[in-house]
Parts: sequence; C-alpha cells; structure tokens
Amino acid sequence: MAGPAVEAWTLSRRGLLAAAATTLLAACGRDEEQTGPPGTGAKELVIGASLELSGVGKVLGVQQERALQITADTLNEVGVPVGNLRRNIRLVVRDNASDPRVAAQHTAELATRENVHALIGGCLAETSLAIAPVAQQQQLPFISFAGADNITLPLAQRTFVFRLTPDARDVARALAQLIRTQRHERVALLAASGAHGDSGVRAITAALRGVDSELVRSVRLPRAENADFGPAAERIAGKNPEAVIVWATAPYAGAAARALRKADYTGPILFDSGAVAEETLSPENAPAVEGAYAVHPISLGGSSLTNTTTAGLARRDFVYRYVHQHGSFSGFAPYASDALQLVVNAARLAKSVDRGRLRAYLGNQITEGIAGAYSFAPIRHGGMDADSLGVFTVSSGAWSRVS
Repeated sequence: MAGPAVEAWTLSRRGLLAAAATTLLAACGRDEEQTGPPGTGAKELVIGASLELSGVGKVLGVQQERALQITADTLNEVGVPVGNLRRNIRLVVRDNASDPRVAAQHTAELATRENVHALIGGCLAETSLAIAPVAQQQQLPFISFAGADNITLPLAQRTFVFRLTPDARDVARALAQLIRTQRHERVALLAASGAHGDSGVRAITAALRGVDSELVRSVRLPRAENADFGPAAERIAGKNPEAVIVWATAPYAGAAARALRKADYTGPILFDSGAVAEETLSPENAPAVEGAYAVHPISLGGSSLTNTTTAGLARRDFVYRYVHQHGSFSGFAPYASDALQLVVNAARLAKSVDRGRLRAYLGNQITEGIAGAYSFAPIRHGGMDADSLGVFTVSSGAWSRVS
C-alpha cells in the first residue's frame, strides 16, 4: 500500500491481532447457522444507517449516503453469500438531522422495529456518542464514522461499537512531522468545540512536544451553527504563529480558514482528516484553503491506473461510479462503503446474520477497504491504521498527495 513508512510497532500489532483473530474465529466458526432478529426478510441482510442528511453535518452525511448506496448497489449485483443463502442488502436510512437525541431515538427504532442486523453512521462525534450506548444496550453492532477517540471507550461498555476514522494521535503525529519538516517552531491550534476538538487538543499538545515546536495558543471555535469565527481567528493571528492547525469537521473547517485569512493570517493552514469533504473545496472556501495541508486517509488521492491491488481497483471503481452518478468527485473518505463491506465480510465469515456473531467477526477483521486499512481486535475497536494516512495539499483547487 502506498503511504508513509510503517513503524515497527504497527507491524507487530497487526501480527498479534492476526494471531488472536485466528484463534477466536476458529472457535466461532464451529457454531451452527443462526437467524437474524425476528421479522427480518429471510434472504436479506438489513443494514440501518443514521446519517446527518440535514443540519450542520449535512456536508458529511450526504456524501456518506451516496457512498453507501453505490456500494450496496455494487454488492447487490451478485448478492452476499451468507451460509447456504445468497442475500440481498436492504438499507434502512434515517436522517438524524445532526441532532444527538434524534440519532439515539433512531437507533432504538432501527433495532426494535426495523430489526436491522447492524447499524452504521454518525458522522458527527455528538451523534455517534448518542448512538453508542443505545446500540450497546440493544446488542446491535454499530460502526461509527465520527472522529472522536472516546466513541469506543471504555471498551468493556462498548463491545458492540466500532469506529473507522483514524485515531487523533496518529493524525497529530503526522501533522507534527510535517511541521518539523517545514521547520515551524511557533504553532497555533484552532479546534472545534465538543468531543472531536477535545481529542485534537490532547493529541496535538502531545505531538508538538515530540518535535520541539511550541504551541503558542489554543483556541476553541464556538459551537453554534452560524457562529462568527472572527474573534477566535483574530486571537490566533494575534500570536503571529508560523503555522495554524485547524482541527474541525467540515463545514466548520472551511469557515475557520476563511476567518483566518480575513484576520490577516497568511501562513500555512493544516487540517485534520475530519476537515476534508467535498464542501472544503467549494468556490466560497477555495481562496482560503489554497495551499493548505491535510492529513487524511490515502483514498483522498484516488487510485492510479498502475495500482492493481484489490483495494486500488475498488477505489477506482468507486470514484468512477460516484462521478457517473453525481457529476464530480473532489475527495472524501467513503467510510460508509467500508462499513458496509465490513458487515458483509462478517456475515459471510459467520455464515449468519445473528447480531452477536456479526459483532464477534467484526471485532476480529484485519482488512483494507476503499478509505483505508483496519485492524480490529477484542482489545481494539478503532480506528483506521496509521499507515493508511497520507499528507495532501490543495493545489489549483484540488487535493494532491505530498507524502
């Protein structure tokens, strides 16, 4: 896989997880075929999705819904082998309106009324954090798309909860290495409010210590949807940093970049992976984000014609289908595609759609998806492997890979 060099601890961890997975799955494989929840179609794999199709998270949720539908249609062309049956995927999608209370309500309804076999979604940290305890209570496997490390913690209380986004510490380390390479000694951090920003503040503070760069100021963005980011940006610019890290999801990330430029900050802007969405490169944001950097899953760079790995071919096919259906693809991580494929893999290996067996096989998957690679284990339910991350920059209004 193309990407940054893989550290020794990463390889050791994969080897350990693979050994543990082999032992557990061998035991699970002896179980007999079980049925899904009562009332589900006998020849269907029913996947629920709680997505932000309206509200502040719309720019994230809509693109994941598109990715989900593309992958479901692709898989349904041949069906999903589960035991002696070949099942079709049926999606049950709900708009949580970026509201945690609605997301929690949907989770209960999808688990009990729709009898879904697994649940995916929650692009915002707040919605995923609301979904997680309900999914755990219902013993419903849940795969989150949000970027807050505590979604799967404490693990003893989140045995049915998984997360696909990269760990904040891995993103922060990559950003810190970029800062060291560019020899920036004075760095400022503009972070979102809430759990996503909390993870970023902790991770960046620790990572900058390791490269001898000074965090001259850390400012949190206001939480309100249409808040004025000007005062926060002015506080950052007032410290004259050599580089500014913006740790926030779209659309806040683009708005923060515009506010920084308006505050006369002219230096480099560095984004975390959550900042990248199709909206990030919109005409409104384009002047402010030109030349900015982002640490993001390698899927942002698409797949070259020379990449003939299974994952590379899948990325290329996904982008082709996305452009064919929606006109263009400016780049994002299609976590929904990977989440659906992970559930399908679990059902195929388990030879069952039983929720408990799906959870067991989800928790032992070591695989590469369209967005990146994952190494799940009973002691690790997320996120993406560190060696699936790359550094990208905005050049002439498009993302280009740097390393």
